[in-house]
Amino acid sequence: MKARIATVRNRFPALRPRPRRRTAAYLDSACMSLVPDRVLSAMQEYYTEYPGCAGRSVHRFSEEVSVRYEAARARFAGFFRAPGGPSSVVFLRNATEAINLVAHGIDWKRGDEVLVSDQEHNSNLVPWQHLAATRGTRLRFVRLPEDRPFDSEVFEEALARRPRLVSLFHASNLDGRLLPVAEIVERAHDRGALVLLDGCQAAPHARVDLRKVAADFYAISSHKMLGPTGTGALIGAPERLDELAPTLLGGETVEWTTLSGHALRAPPHRFEAGLQNYAGVLGAAEGLRFLSEVGLDEVLAHDRALNARVTSELSSESRVQRVGPEPVGERPSIFAFALDGVDANDAALFLDEAYGVMVRSGRHCVHSWYEERRMAATVRASFYLYNTEADVDRFIQGVRELLQRIPTTSGRRGAPRGGALSGTSAPRLASRSRPRPSRPRAAG
Repeated sequence: MKARIATVRNRFPALRPRPRRRTAAYLDSACMSLVPDRVLSAMQEYYTEYPGCAGRSVHRFSEEVSVRYEAARARFAGFFRAPGGPSSVVFLRNATEAINLVAHGIDWKRGDEVLVSDQEHNSNLVPWQHLAATRGTRLRFVRLPEDRPFDSEVFEEALARRPRLVSLFHASNLDGRLLPVAEIVERAHDRGALVLLDGCQAAPHARVDLRKVAADFYAISSHKMLGPTGTGALIGAPERLDELAPTLLGGETVEWTTLSGHALRAPPHRFEAGLQNYAGVLGAAEGLRFLSEVGLDEVLAHDRALNARVTSELSSESRVQRVGPEPVGERPSIFAFALDGVDANDAALFLDEAYGVMVRSGRHCVHSWYEERRMAATVRASFYLYNTEADVDRFIQGVRELLQRIPTTSGRRGAPRGGALSGTSAPRLASRSRPRPSRPRAAG
């Protein structure tokens, strides 16, 4: 991958040099990945060469998009080794919609329990909270260790209450930690629970074989894996999709209608109401093809190497308080941290304005985790196949200059060297006036 990274990087228009604009070091792919030329071309080709409605007309435009749309479904099925083939793939706007489809499509009984972790994205928390408030279900939590691997015994204790559904991330949006999903699914199924996995942060970086993982439902957003915004999928076991009630009904969801009734189509079409985002789906499928050609094993190794470089270099900075497990292999694509005495948003602004490094600051859509710990925010750098060692070196240099400019205000030197930010012992980040960036030295 290292030998090919320049070639890969050049395929992303947002990273190409422009007059009077510095080339970005984009370290925010956990929020949204960049898009290669071929994805844009696939989307444009739909609108210029066959801009028809799939499955509705018999003319050439409609026939062409119908064939390509179902070919895209087949590509998704193959990429994830979906157990039921293409019929397992429901195209939706994003993973949020996929999770909501499951949440509102199951025939819940009062008292049914849903088990989630205490580190879930809002999209895998709020629907279950709403369900508990409106349908009388119960929401339970399994707490994840702050800086250690997944605790199977704690999880087993949580399963003892026999939840109807276990809904967890595959990789964390907050700190990048990976969960042992095959083990989780096996344990949950042994207790009779269904399993929904949020695959947004894992699927772009590592091979996901759903025949081995055996989750009942797997949710993804294509905008995190080289695809356009507004495209995603729910991949479900065929028997589980059969049991879900559709949340939207209308055109394309029915075999026939009369004035007194209708017959629903089989999955996945019964869940895809109305005219679909054909251009987006075709672009998303092209993104998967790009990843397949590069090789996900190489992508993961590349991400891990960049993260290891950052982790090693910043471990000597006692004011850099890392969040999440210590081993890079357990959080291969994300380096999340707080800076003692520096507001997270100020840090992100400084890195962008002074070094051209784009990271994310804030609560990363996991507000509940921060509220439990009385923390304001953290900074998150995330790595992907188009990033280089020069990108991460600019990031490291920027963090070091920022620490030099702003002295500690907590009366101590932060967390132990190389240690993780844990619990309520972590300082609440203070709001400060934003530091004015200087022209960086050896900006690379």
